[in-house]
Amino acid sequence: MIADGRIAINGEKLDTPATLLENLNGVTVDGKPVAKPVATRLYRFYKPNLTLTAERDPKGRKTIYDVLPKGLPRLMPIGRLDFTTEGLLLMTNDGEFKRQMELPSSGVPRTYRARAFGDVTQEQLEELAEGITVEGMHYGPIDANLERSSGANKWIELTLTEGKNREVRKVLGHLGLEVSRLIRTAYGPFTADGMKPGDIDQIQRDVLFHYRRTL
Repeated sequence: MIADGRIAINGEKLDTPATLLENLNGVTVDGKPVAKPVATRLYRFYKPNLTLTAERDPKGRKTIYDVLPKGLPRLMPIGRLDFTTEGLLLMTNDGEFKRQMELPSSGVPRTYRARAFGDVTQEQLEELAEGITVEGMHYGPIDANLERSSGANKWIELTLTEGKNREVRKVLGHLGLEVSRLIRTAYGPFTADGMKPGDIDQIQRDVLFHYRRTL
């Protein structure tokens, strides 16, 4: 952008990136003043089932932005939830924070509750703590526990840190289970407690500040 002459300070085009700034006063891009950075915001949103984690869908399916209330700042989802997965979806206005939360190297745990049909033992679930490879894709350690069982229907809680595409469904499918409902209940220290589909609220800034220092 500098090489293309798009950046200027007090009307003078920059010709080098080796420029130290104390503030953004007088800095323009394509002649427009650069806005001051806004404070990072973080929201809890309970994504309803059968909504897409996207701005729009060519197939016309409902997206999370069709459900979110009007008047919010521009928010981006941290990670994704499948069309048929419900539960906690964190939303932020800060792209850098979003990326930090999503990186597997950050080790942020995600917790899910899955209702699944089939037979599985706690011993089989505990083996997931060593990681597992399914159809050539390796998944890292998963802490999985059998919550309760009613016949062939099981409720299983799983905590993982990678969050690869359809990870829970693929891993449980590999164990011979068919997932009929999947709910994300927590992302890091933030939970969906007390929320119902479509609910959204903002995390207090002091809570967010202290959490960011732990990442």
